[in-house]
Amino acid sequence: MSATKQSVAFNIAKPVQFLALGFGSGLAPKAPGTFGTLAAIPLFLLASGLSPLVMAAVIVIMSVAGIYICGKAAEEVGVHDHPAIVWDEIVGYFITMFMVPVTIQTILVGFVLFRIFDILKPWPISLADKKLSGGFGIMFDDILAGIFALVIMHIIF
Repeated sequence: MSATKQSVAFNIAKPVQFLALGFGSGLAPKAPGTFGTLAAIPLFLLASGLSPLVMAAVIVIMSVAGIYICGKAAEEVGVHDHPAIVWDEIVGYFITMFMVPVTIQTILVGFVLFRIFDILKPWPISLADKKLSGGFGIMFDDILAGIFALVIMHIIF
């Protein structure tokens, strides 16, 4: 069994793991990244009324905190970028939706675009995914996927 697919005992009672697991959404038995991105939607909707400057600050804080959160959770379970660690998907979705009008259509299109870039990992996302390690490595490929999706969102909408 590969290191990323192995059964790992997460402890959701630990705040860092609770956040890293996307409030538990990353524990879904299939497609944890998709469930992590789904968990981002209500959080994004709660934050969607913030000014662009405040939202940018929230995204930066979530990203920097995510380096620690994802790195620490991976270290605690001994698996780099375990699929259940989905804080990076939450941040990636927030980036995807930055300064995009909030409608049911944009929420769905943003979700699909982010998942496509996160799953397919076109260059340079694939390079970041392969070459970077630790919490920064876990976060950075999803930050790039979010940026790619954001650009497409702004072209479309």
